[in-house]
Amino acid sequence: MKERITVVKIGGALLEDDSLLDEISRAFASMEGMRILVHGGGKRASEVSRALGIEPNLRGGRRITDAKTLEVVTMVYGGWANKTLVARLQSMGCNAIGLSGADADLIRAVKRPVRDIDFGYVGDVGRVAVKTLISLLQAGLTPVFCALTHDGKGQLLNTNADTIAAEIARALSGEYRTRLLYCFDKNGVLRDLNDPDSTIPRMDRSTFRELQEEGIIAAGMMPKLHNAFQALEGGVEEVRIGQVGILTGMSNSATKLTL
Repeated sequence: MKERITVVKIGGALLEDDSLLDEISRAFASMEGMRILVHGGGKRASEVSRALGIEPNLRGGRRITDAKTLEVVTMVYGGWANKTLVARLQSMGCNAIGLSGADADLIRAVKRPVRDIDFGYVGDVGRVAVKTLISLLQAGLTPVFCALTHDGKGQLLNTNADTIAAEIARALSGEYRTRLLYCFDKNGVLRDLNDPDSTIPRMDRSTFRELQEEGIIAAGMMPKLHNAFQALEGGVEEVRIGQVGILTGMSNSATKLTL
C-alpha cells in the first residue's frame, strides 16, 4: 500500500494571530507521516501595499499583480510569512524548509493570459517537480511553500496558495495516498457568513453549483472550492475545509468534499 502524505494549506489570516499561529504550528508539527505546508499572506500583503501607497486590487478573490505589487507579495510571502512559519516549526522539532516554486525549479508556472481581466504577474501552475520534492521529503525535510512560482525564464509569478496546494497534492497522488486540508478561520464552508454554525458538512459538484446559483458561496471561497474539486478529480483521496481541528482529527464541523 502507498504511503500517505498530507498537504495542508493555511490562510493568511491565521498568520496574523500569534496564538492561532502557535496552535496551528503545533498541530501541524505533531501530525504523523509526511506532510507539506502551503501558506498565504494576503492580509499582510494588502496592509504593506497600502502602507506603500499601493491600493490592493482583488477580483473574485484573486489579486491583480502589477510590478510593484509583485515586489510586495515577494517580500511578504517569501520573506516575513514563510520564514516566520519555518522558524516556528523548527522550534517545535519539525525540520521545515522554506520554499517558493522557483527554488530547485519545484513549481513551474505560466503567466495567465489576458482574457476578460489582466491579472498581471499571476501564474497558473504548469508542473510540479515531483522527483525533487520527493527527495526533500525522503531527506526528512518538511517543505513549507509560499504563494510564489516562476516561469523558468527569470520571472517570478504570484500564484494562488490554494491552487499551489491542490496542484502539489495532485502531482503527488501518483506516488502517495494524498490528503488535502484547507485550514482557515471558519468552521468550514458556511451557508451564512454571519452564522459560524451554518457549516455545510458535505459538498459535491452538484451542491456546489446549486449554492453558486443561489449566491450562497462567498467570492473568496470560490477559488478554494474550484481547486479542491480539481484535486479530487486528479486523484487526491480526501479534501476537507475547516479550522485547525482538521489537522488533528478533532473537528466535527469541517466541510468534506466529494465528487
